[in-house]
Amino acid sequence: MDLAFVIDALGESALFGPLPENERAAIATRMRPVDFEADQVVFSRGDAGRQIYLVLAGRIRLSVLTTDGRELAFAHAGPSDIFGEIAALDGGERTADATAISRVQAAILPQQTLLEFIESNPRLAAATISFLCFRLRETDLRLEAIALHRIEVRLARLFLSALQAVSPPVVGSRIPLALGVSQNELSLLIGASRSKTNKGLKFLEDMQAITREGTNLRCDTRILQNIAGND
Repeated sequence: MDLAFVIDALGESALFGPLPENERAAIATRMRPVDFEADQVVFSRGDAGRQIYLVLAGRIRLSVLTTDGRELAFAHAGPSDIFGEIAALDGGERTADATAISRVQAAILPQQTLLEFIESNPRLAAATISFLCFRLRETDLRLEAIALHRIEVRLARLFLSALQAVSPPVVGSRIPLALGVSQNELSLLIGASRSKTNKGLKFLEDMQAITREGTNLRCDTRILQNIAGND
């Protein structure tokens, strides 16, 4: 495992990003590498949580099953994202399923080591609180979108969020967005069937908000913002 690469990835993560390099280096030396193949289950809801994961390459789907047996993917974890933190922090069971969408390279930090770092480092303790608050707000917004908003609004907000995450906010037309996921994965993320997702994408195309180029998009951020804000 390339230690310098892990230190940099920790610096890009929402949890460990606020820490200076020497503190991230101390954490990186306590992590160990792990690989997953596409479609491999990393953990299941109800499992014991004994570590957190830092994605170095690839993508993880975090999902739950609805009461009628449908899978709802509430988030993806990509490079420099942390996942599996809830059970590792509170000692409870995993609250979701985690499945590799593609081949994944990750680094694991054991639960006890994480708790030791938090106890001895007030900066990390504060960053952990901020990180959990961010997760809670993110989940609330996603549930609100699924419960209240039309498919095209969910898609517009998802694309705008992805654009903001990839680079500094950009306003303009034909802004490239590499989704890196299939339409089926996209449907799981917004809590819709594939047919409804396709209709939503077609609506955005007709409105000239997006142009599809395989799994990549060209986005008009002004039109997307109008659609995202008008429900």
